[in-house]
Amino acid sequence: MVDWFAQIHPIAQALLATLFTWFVTALGAGLVFFFKTINRKVFDGMLGFAAGVMMAASFWSLLAPAIEMTENSGGIPWLPATVGFLAGGLFLWALDKVLPHLHLGFDMDEVEGIKTSWQRSTLLCLAITLHNIPEGLAVGVAFGALAADQPSASLAGAVALALGIAIQNFPEGTAVSVPLRREGMSRGKSFWYGQLSGVVEPMAGVIGAAAVVWMQPLLPYALSFAAGAMIYVVVEEVIPESQWARNTDLATVGAMCGFALMMVLDVALG
Repeated sequence: MVDWFAQIHPIAQALLATLFTWFVTALGAGLVFFFKTINRKVFDGMLGFAAGVMMAASFWSLLAPAIEMTENSGGIPWLPATVGFLAGGLFLWALDKVLPHLHLGFDMDEVEGIKTSWQRSTLLCLAITLHNIPEGLAVGVAFGALAADQPSASLAGAVALALGIAIQNFPEGTAVSVPLRREGMSRGKSFWYGQLSGVVEPMAGVIGAAAVVWMQPLLPYALSFAAGAMIYVVVEEVIPESQWARNTDLATVGAMCGFALMMVLDVALG
């Protein structure tokens, strides 16, 4: 099974990996069939965990390889990483201003993005979808890097990143479906919106992989771009949401555990 996966094209690997992360999002959303509510402390700990995974993945799986690749090619090590990182943050900032979305726990008069008449359920789903765009890009770029045959890009490292993203996608699926169920939506519809938030990952993954396969000189920039996009989401959305109910200690411990787990996965497998 492993040999078969290693022999297929990196773009196909990226597609399969992001389909897996989407599947885990659906598993998390599936908790709505068993629970109508989720303890806020548990929820904040899960959000903190997701933030920790995303922060660790941004450095260990994206920025560090980008710097190493540039250094090995004789370039200025910090330049592509800095440019790509800031560009990724700018991209998410612009998307945040345009895409209508609503963060969990907020009222309808606090909708962000352009004005719209969309329902609350759609806006909540879009808020989590924002998280998943950089995650899908990160996994796609990591697998696309394999085509460049760089020493710092390995199949095991890309798989570790996909696994880490998948693990933190579980609470993200729950973060959409359970609140919708609590607000009176049916279990089926709550699950549908929960898993739908992850559908963007396969699309972003294929785009990211294809971009670096066809334009390999952009690889360090692409890796750093995905890292910048993820860090923007963590600082602007995930961490503030995890601290919103003032369960700061639980959210912080969750972030530390998520960071440590992603670091172990990347170093041990990559």
